[in-house]
Amino acid sequence: MDKNVAIISLGCSKNLVDSEIIMGILNKNGYTLTNDASEANIIVVNTCGFIDSAKEESIDTIIEVGEYKKNGKCKFLIVCGCLGERYKDELIKEMPEIDAVIGTGNITEIIKVINELSNQKKIIKVGQTNYLPNENEPRIISTQKPTAYVKIAEGCDNFCTYCIIPKLRGRYRSRKIESIEKEVKELARQGIKEIILIAQDTTRYGIDIYDEYRLPELLDRLNKIEEIEWIRVLYMYPDAFTDELIESIRENEKVVNYVDIPIQHINNNILKRMNRRATKEDILKLINKLRDNIPNIIIRTTLIVGFPGETEEDFNELYDFIKDKEFDRLGVFTYSKEEGTPAAKFKDQIEESIKKERQNKIMEIQRKISYEKNLQKLDKQYKVLLEEKIEDDNVYVGRTYMDVPEIDGVVYVHSDKDLELGTFINVKIVDALEYDLIGEIIDEFSQ
Repeated sequence: MDKNVAIISLGCSKNLVDSEIIMGILNKNGYTLTNDASEANIIVVNTCGFIDSAKEESIDTIIEVGEYKKNGKCKFLIVCGCLGERYKDELIKEMPEIDAVIGTGNITEIIKVINELSNQKKIIKVGQTNYLPNENEPRIISTQKPTAYVKIAEGCDNFCTYCIIPKLRGRYRSRKIESIEKEVKELARQGIKEIILIAQDTTRYGIDIYDEYRLPELLDRLNKIEEIEWIRVLYMYPDAFTDELIESIRENEKVVNYVDIPIQHINNNILKRMNRRATKEDILKLINKLRDNIPNIIIRTTLIVGFPGETEEDFNELYDFIKDKEFDRLGVFTYSKEEGTPAAKFKDQIEESIKKERQNKIMEIQRKISYEKNLQKLDKQYKVLLEEKIEDDNVYVGRTYMDVPEIDGVVYVHSDKDLELGTFINVKIVDALEYDLIGEIIDEFSQ
């Protein structure tokens, strides 16, 4: 059998890191990676199983690529990740096109599974939810951009009542500072300019192995790595956001002034039912403190609307809060009733149409907030990381420190000159869209 493998990565950036490790292992063992699933002898789908829409996308993708077993070159279809960990038996039983299911912590067994498939019909490898990647894992950065995600911890101990992650990913476990530092140095050597630190909850980093929060120290250490230009942190829970961390973000030049804090709601009753540790008062205090202490801070948050028991009054409190606090970046999910979670058993579930209506209402006000904030950036100068070129128009696409790849906005810059992707340029903002900006180059490369 030829050794062409296509890997399709779905879901979050944490899943992407797992996919990149799978790619590294396959490459190290003589397999050829292809982006064309129709040409692959083996197709690996790394799935998300967090909420209904993600599960649907995973199932649809499996069905779609499963066709290549009938009329393509595919011999084996392997399903990895959260959906596999969660529904291993159902997947094997109901989707005959699947040959193997690998759970979230069993990804390093990919070669063994492929070898065994030559002799066996169906394989399930799940249950290793104590796996923690380290700097020695072979890994291929798949983004084709000067950015890499680094997983600093795995699993979660928060046990929010709507969330299945602790069952799929295990208890919270941090990597050692030295391990992360080595990985970032290696990525820097490969030409990576932006490091994005991720975990289910980054602010809790270190508590399990050092008995204290060590994210500030980690940032201090990574800030010293010369070739890295930007360090960004995502998924920072509000309850463990210390003054020391605020100081570390402010004082470390390479740590961008961007924080991603999923608050989920603002009504205290809903927060309590969600089993969130931070109260409305805690969240308000933190937002004010961040804005008072970090210049030009960009705050991103995510919300859940339509949680069981969310009254019109509760929702209005959230709506008014969003209108008042004017977050720079914001995402809204409708509550997804996940089997196996405490919230799924709550009696006062809310109709889908009401959830959708509430989601639209918040996104509408956020659209206006985002546009107003973008207008305030006119005539200002920013350092922009170039990521791609729209060939026909001589337009380059890049990001400022204010934006996470694939999630937030971009800056469009016209240039008749050939610019090198993966480098920084200085840009003056000349026009604003709802979520994106248009700029012109001020000078030649700033780097």
